[in-house]
Amino acid sequence: MRANTFIGKFFQAAVAMAAGAVLTTAPALADKALPNSRGQVEISFAPLVKTAAPAVVNIYTRKVVRTRRLAPLFDDPFFRRFFGDNFGFGDGQSRQRVQNSLGSGVIVAGDGVVVTNRHVIEGADQITVVLSDRREFDATIVGSDDRTDLAVLRVDTGGESLPSLALRDSDTLEVGDLVLAIGNPFGVGQTVTSGIVSALARTQVGISDLNFFIQTDAAINPGNSGGALVTMDGKLVGINSAIFSKSGGSHGIGFAIPANMVRSVVSGLTEGGRLVRPWLGAWGQRVTAEIAASLDMARPRGVLINDVYRSGPADKGGVRVGDIILSVKGQEINDPAGLNFRIATATIGKTIDISILRRGREKNLSIELVEPPEDPPREVTDLSGPHPVAGAIIANMSPALADELGLDRFSAGVMILKVRRRSPAGRFGFRPNDWVRSINGKAIDDVKRMVRVLGRSAERWEITVERGGKDLSLVVNR
Repeated sequence: MRANTFIGKFFQAAVAMAAGAVLTTAPALADKALPNSRGQVEISFAPLVKTAAPAVVNIYTRKVVRTRRLAPLFDDPFFRRFFGDNFGFGDGQSRQRVQNSLGSGVIVAGDGVVVTNRHVIEGADQITVVLSDRREFDATIVGSDDRTDLAVLRVDTGGESLPSLALRDSDTLEVGDLVLAIGNPFGVGQTVTSGIVSALARTQVGISDLNFFIQTDAAINPGNSGGALVTMDGKLVGINSAIFSKSGGSHGIGFAIPANMVRSVVSGLTEGGRLVRPWLGAWGQRVTAEIAASLDMARPRGVLINDVYRSGPADKGGVRVGDIILSVKGQEINDPAGLNFRIATATIGKTIDISILRRGREKNLSIELVEPPEDPPREVTDLSGPHPVAGAIIANMSPALADELGLDRFSAGVMILKVRRRSPAGRFGFRPNDWVRSINGKAIDDVKRMVRVLGRSAERWEITVERGGKDLSLVVNR
């Protein structure tokens, strides 16, 4: 009994100390404060859910796929190598089946604009949007963006205004903020989970090209993709996209695409009909501890600029090779992915303020962002003829094409965009994203020159391509 009394007094003292700490630290938290009463702890999310949940929808897709009727062993690469891809499979030897999948989406405009993940609707022949009140609508794809894994759908509301969520400025989010994740995990129906923002600006996730994610410990599971991440003010702060998991279930690490990127994609696809991102015209690398030490920086931060496109926005704005970009629009930059995100969520034709470090001194610059130029014209060409590159589709690289392909930086020359199956180019090992540098000793700097060189009869072909930063050579004798 004495032990229990001692423990009880110790607990009371600890509570009193904690309460004192709350009272001491609360003023420093500005408008945010820790709960300091039982009543605050018992606050319910129910009013928020009632407001936000009707704008979160279930998305069902149907896709017709072909399957072979014969034994699975004929799909084995060993058999296909000897008997061919079409052995025993005439047009009448295959059948069709319907493949169903599910995900989530968010209504962001009352006239029927729905945002989801691109991978949720990719390849779908039919898309059905189901509201929380069980009403169903057929949806059409307005557009999609593989660089962010976002897609925009539209449903015909018949003039009715649907419940929608307003987008919050995701740059105002802080680690520790409470959030709700709303979606349709495992197809069980609309589900709400709660958690906090556990990290911001996650750029090493590798989910999409423009990596810059909100991390949360709110439970996100398969089927939640495309669902809403909602803040306590009832606004959409992110689109739930992926989880870190070794089992397929939630381990408390989920990732959401920030609302500022969602806003940019929705605006581009619904207003302009096509998605064109602002272009900086400068490329660089993360500042490591070694680089920071060599430049007498107090800590590693920013992006070290290695290349600037001549007469591009960065060049005109005063950015030089060797500068370190520290911030964009007041937001700190820590790596190239973060820089790409800040530029991608800006507005074409508008001026942005950046802070750079040059020779140990910080300097502010103003840069007017523009569309990436189509210079030179891409001249996409499907090669044919008696040469090893027949069956390859090539193009002149331009800043516009580089941006579409999500290349880290601009590089001039001719790139292979696609290689047709069972073509000479495929058999000789050419791959998409190969740069063609020379053919029979002739430097290749544009598509027209490459076509001319390939049009000349030759008994021997010597072709050099650049792949992954390394030069590879192919020699073919007729």
